[in-house]
Amino acid sequence: MDTSRFHAGELRAQARAGVREDFASRAGAVIRDHMPDQHRQFFSELPFFFLGALDATGQPWATVLAGEPGFITAPDARTLRIAGGLLPGDPLQGQLLPGRHVGGLGLVPATRRRNRVNGVIEAADGEALRIAVLQSFGNCPQYIQQRRPHPEAPRTPPLVLRAPGLSAQDRDLVEHADTFFIASANLDARAGAARGVDVSHRGGRPGFVHVAADGTLLAPDFMGNFFFNTLGNLEEYARAGLLFVDFDKGDLLHLAVEAEIIWDGPLVAAFEGAERVLRFRVREVVRNVGALPFRWSVSQPAAQLTRTGDWAEAARVLGAEAVIAYP
Repeated sequence: MDTSRFHAGELRAQARAGVREDFASRAGAVIRDHMPDQHRQFFSELPFFFLGALDATGQPWATVLAGEPGFITAPDARTLRIAGGLLPGDPLQGQLLPGRHVGGLGLVPATRRRNRVNGVIEAADGEALRIAVLQSFGNCPQYIQQRRPHPEAPRTPPLVLRAPGLSAQDRDLVEHADTFFIASANLDARAGAARGVDVSHRGGRPGFVHVAADGTLLAPDFMGNFFFNTLGNLEEYARAGLLFVDFDKGDLLHLAVEAEIIWDGPLVAAFEGAERVLRFRVREVVRNVGALPFRWSVSQPAAQLTRTGDWAEAARVLGAEAVIAYP
């Protein structure tokens, strides 16, 4: 496979990060247009699945689907079927329509295994989806906190809180999080075979996401697989969707954001392990209280976190006021 597996934004991000010129052609061989059998089996065993998609206004949202293992199947190497799983109050309700691009992430925190699959919805029958697979690839286990889920009944009736900005409770969840998910997109026709939606995992030490005084979020971007799917999309289309999970209470915090990549400078240098910093301006907040039918065990931190810092440490380098007031 050639560099057509990456669009212009991804190639630009790779070049900006100093990735060797021949990387795209070599890495492109890892991004398949079909699912290998082990991925098909992996998806069929999942009780939850992370999904990214755009709503009718072009806003990406990151979310999680949940169901009994087997609610996702892959009848062939280029087709993924999802039998429901969208939770009441989800911001993507009514938005998963034929012709829409979606990004999928299967993740098992207990084993730190994850695989990605991106494609287009071919058919939607109620909440059941048939997705034509366009991209399929695995990811390394870096920065994934080890957790084990156990089932717990979701809140009934559903309680969905919507706001233009973060509440004090939202800020607390974000600032104590060690994990979030980000949905991004590039649907420009010029992207060719790399056109689509992506959803990705981000992990760090608790406190690795900072909420500034004006509600802006700052998150370090650590060394990854060098594909730059997320950063490449943000280079082309700045709107993104974030998902924070309250692993103790089952709340889902969905954020619609405008993203900016800070490639270098004192802010990046102050955060240990950061290659870049992502800045998110919040446009809309949807908190789905107790919606997830799981709770999780106490996390076992990923080994890579020993090489990373947090914003308290960055504040000592830059000066507390510089971080608190930033940007």
